[in-house]
Amino acid sequence: MSTPKPLQIDIVSDVVCPWCYIGKRRIENALALAPEVPVEIHWRPFFLNSWVPREGISRDEYLTRKFGSVEAYKGIAGRVVAAADEEGLLYRPELVKRQPNTTDCHRLIHWADAQGKSAAMKQRLMELYFRDGGDLTDVNVLVQAAADIGLDAGDIRRRLASDEDVELISAQARDASDKGISGVPTFVFAQKYAVSGAQPAEQLARAIRQVSAEVNAEAAE
Repeated sequence: MSTPKPLQIDIVSDVVCPWCYIGKRRIENALALAPEVPVEIHWRPFFLNSWVPREGISRDEYLTRKFGSVEAYKGIAGRVVAAADEEGLLYRPELVKRQPNTTDCHRLIHWADAQGKSAAMKQRLMELYFRDGGDLTDVNVLVQAAADIGLDAGDIRRRLASDEDVELISAQARDASDKGISGVPTFVFAQKYAVSGAQPAEQLARAIRQVSAEVNAEAAE
């Protein structure tokens, strides 16, 4: 019997999207439910708020522009906090003081990928933002986050100060939008089946098994 072909899963998401934070945990749980399926995961950038400038804006200004008022977000936040809690994740919206543009976060994830650490980088940035209220517009915070997962702090600081891969990240985010992805997280299986939203782990596991079986059946023909 031939070894099954790894299933490519592209995860289009943003580090400041709370459902992406929850979705990351759910896809990890889904993979644990389908351990027999070999997978190859790629984290793809998306700009949830492409209008936020590179230097970021205050959280209050952001919530007012996006939801009408800071108060209006509180009801929405309550539901998300509860959903995160069910996955064993902590989301403390009251700690977030600054809304970042996530270009630099996506650059870090891309650079971490060269060392097989993209998932760890993504997790660290999300924890900083959702759990700790970290300021992801602060270069020192970003450099420390990279150092936390074992990347070279000096190298990362130098690269962040340049325009390295800014255009690449923008092009990848545009590509996702051009393909019709408007809500995140979106999980793309084998580059042809897209599942939108932070679906339950059981549902994602079922999709992983089905698409993997189909891909391997096609390969065997």
